[in-house]
Amino acid sequence: MPRRVHQPLEDAEVDFVLRMSQGPVLAYFSGTWPKAIEACRAMDLVVGRIAEEYADLLTAVKIDITRCPEATKRYGVTGAPTVVLLKEGEVAARSAGPMTHAEVRHFLLAHF
Repeated sequence: MPRRVHQPLEDAEVDFVLRMSQGPVLAYFSGTWPKAIEACRAMDLVVGRIAEEYADLLTAVKIDITRCPEATKRYGVTGAPTVVLLKEGEVAARSAGPMTHAEVRHFLLAHF
């Protein structure tokens, strides 16, 4: 993943990154269990491209569900991949399941 996508390793780091972020945050919840790996790898590329394109407008954060169970629960995530758009720390929109680049762009434009 490009450097523009923050990758916290534990719940405390998720909180820190979210507090330090200016503007909206695209939180991408990823999983490493067998049924999620393929979809999450594809989403890694999509979120990386989105992070580059929208670098001036939002912060992108990749959150591993297994490593960050508190953040996963706090944002109502039940599976991977899931993207959550946060505005001022509150959930503005959520989408579960794999998405194409065009679908993520549409998701962002619909909720910005």
